[in-house]
Amino acid sequence: MKLDSDAVMWSAPERERSGRPLLVLLHGYGSHEGDLFQLSPRLPLAPVVASVRAPIAENGGWAWFSFAEHGVAEPSTHESDAAAGALLDWLDGLQFDSVSLLGFSQGAAVALQAMRHRPAGFRRVVALSGFVPAGEAAGDAELEALRPPVFWGRGTLDPIIPATAVERTEAWLPDHSTATIRIYEDLAHSVSTDELTDITKFLNNNE
Repeated sequence: MKLDSDAVMWSAPERERSGRPLLVLLHGYGSHEGDLFQLSPRLPLAPVVASVRAPIAENGGWAWFSFAEHGVAEPSTHESDAAAGALLDWLDGLQFDSVSLLGFSQGAAVALQAMRHRPAGFRRVVALSGFVPAGEAAGDAELEALRPPVFWGRGTLDPIIPATAVERTEAWLPDHSTATIRIYEDLAHSVSTDELTDITKFLNNNE
């Protein structure tokens, strides 16, 4: 499994990327690289933004792991590791000193799983309307020591992510990250204006 480098949407041409941090956007199930890229004008201006396409064609769009055999928030360890591995392999072909991840739904799960495999690899991770995959991962013990900054935002009216996955993430994050957790009243499976404001503050924080 690998990402299509030709499908990546960049906020700046290659000649303007040197010396800048990178922010990678990871879309949700059945979507595409242009979805989250629409948020770019509302995100911090310093990083180069790269919006990638998930590697699996499914349900009229693209997916990080299939829903064919598992529930919405219950990918197998193999599936979540394969998705995270595809992202990490793509990142290994780039040259950025600072990388942050912003994922929505399935993309949030992949962002967290990538962090679990590369605990010191990311400046900040933003997980929106998503969850941490079940099971153990190679870097979990190291994350308990490092506690990297993670923003987890979700809505009270999200009909997609089941309570079991929310509870699992609530239990996991405080032990494996320096977590900023925001719950938005009456927000469904989407991103709100208030959430975007909070995300920008979180990404701009240099602590």
